[in-house]
Formats: sequence, structure tokens, C-alpha cells
Amino acid sequence: MGQRGWFRWGLIIALLASALAFGAASAGQDCEETRVTIAGEWGRARFTVALADDPTKRARGLMYVESLPMLGGMLFVYPEPQSVTFWMKNTLIPLDMLFVGPDGTILSIHENAIPHDETTISGGDGVLGVLEINGGMAGRLGISGGDRLEHPAFTAVCAG
Repeated sequence: MGQRGWFRWGLIIALLASALAFGAASAGQDCEETRVTIAGEWGRARFTVALADDPTKRARGLMYVESLPMLGGMLFVYPEPQSVTFWMKNTLIPLDMLFVGPDGTILSIHENAIPHDETTISGGDGVLGVLEINGGMAGRLGISGGDRLEHPAFTAVCAG
């Protein structure tokens, strides 16, 4: 094989390596602490989130927040699966709450929680995380129970 042939093979190998590196980097972007991707039969949506992963952040949640970006939200993560309840005291905007199991499956959704309402909203048992997004967004996108939430906090979702 002449010099030109080796150059061509080198170029092909370099392009393949670049494509693989780009793919790995892109997959890693879906698994950032400040990003949540939801996937279902309807497609995929990516949200930018604040992380509430300790008792103080979880207690404050989105209280006193006046607005969220359209694809913004807050992800509450618990140390282990458990029964969780929420309320809307001191919350100024309507929210959808997506209750998520340890494997990233959306277990249930409470849509359009009413600002300032002190009625408890139960997510049921086995909840590892809760994603709060703008009220009505789950319905507009077609998000439903059984869809998958991708984030590093959930097992087997970001592994590859």
C-alpha cells in the first residue's frame, strides 16, 4: 500500500474515532446533574433543573419562585425510595409533579398543582425522585406514567 493509501486509512480511522468520541460526549450530556431528559412514545424533552438533594433544599423546593423557564424545573432526589407527599404552601406558580422510581420510570403525575394549596399530594410508595415542572407542561408534551426520566440519580438510566 502506498503513502496515499495509508493516508486514506488514517483519515478514515481519525473520522471514526471522532464520531465515537462525539457520540460518547453527547450521551454524557444527557447525564448531567442539571439536566433531565424524559423519553416516551411521544419523543424526548430535556429540562434544565435545580437539584434538591438534601433536606434543606427539599424543604424549600420552589417556594417563593415567581416563574420557571419553559423547560425548567426542580428535581428532588431522596437517599432511598420512599413514600413522599408535597404541598403548594408558599408556592406561587402552578406545577406538575412527576413521581419517579429508582430506575427512572415515572410512577405517577400530579398535574397543575394549585399555588398556595395546603392539601397534601401523595406520590405513593417507592419514589426516589420528584420532578417539578411548569403546570400543564406534562400534558402539553404528552408525558405519562411509564415514561423514563434520565438523570444520574437513577440506576441504569445513564449507564450507556
